[in-house]
Amino acid sequence: METNKTMRETTINLPETKAEAKEKAPLLNSSKAIAILEPPNRGTKKGIAIGDFVLRLCTIGATLGATVTMGNAGAVAPFTTRFLRFEAQFNDIPTFVFFMVANGIVTGYLFLSLPFSTICIVRPLAKAPRIFLVIFDTAMTGLTLASASAVASIVYLAHNGNPNTNWLPFCQQFGDFCSSTSGAMVGSLLAGTLFMTIIILSAFALKRN
Repeated sequence: METNKTMRETTINLPETKAEAKEKAPLLNSSKAIAILEPPNRGTKKGIAIGDFVLRLCTIGATLGATVTMGNAGAVAPFTTRFLRFEAQFNDIPTFVFFMVANGIVTGYLFLSLPFSTICIVRPLAKAPRIFLVIFDTAMTGLTLASASAVASIVYLAHNGNPNTNWLPFCQQFGDFCSSTSGAMVGSLLAGTLFMTIIILSAFALKRN
């Protein structure tokens, strides 16, 4: 009798199934679950992407302003007579033509880069668009600074001349022309500085944490 009673009171502990364990598991708050799954540097990279977009808009303004200013550079000498007309235009100097074309190309690239910068804002962890932008940003930075440096040498000679080679300054005769070219050069140098800032931000965004 005692043996039968013991057999009746004996219980068999079976392991819980996955379904039962899932039912008993505590439900996590959805916001906390997202915070756990989301990488900690996502917000930082998104902020960098927004800064990148704003800097690109500023760079577009600088390069576009430099291009338009150089294209409108021109002046007529004050000692023009009825038979002689002394006029200075940007296309009289090949360096200025190169400057305008280079800044026009850079401006077009910046407009085309805005969708890629937007993708970086929507998907901050995506690396492919950032790498694409870094490569072409570096090339455009070199083109921008090269054109600005070439114009800087011509502008310096226009203001100061070169007594060793008997090159006389002509900005006194063509003041408006020199002012326009100098302003365009400053805008291009500003664009090059903004480009370098953009590249630095992209490098930080690509950095692994």
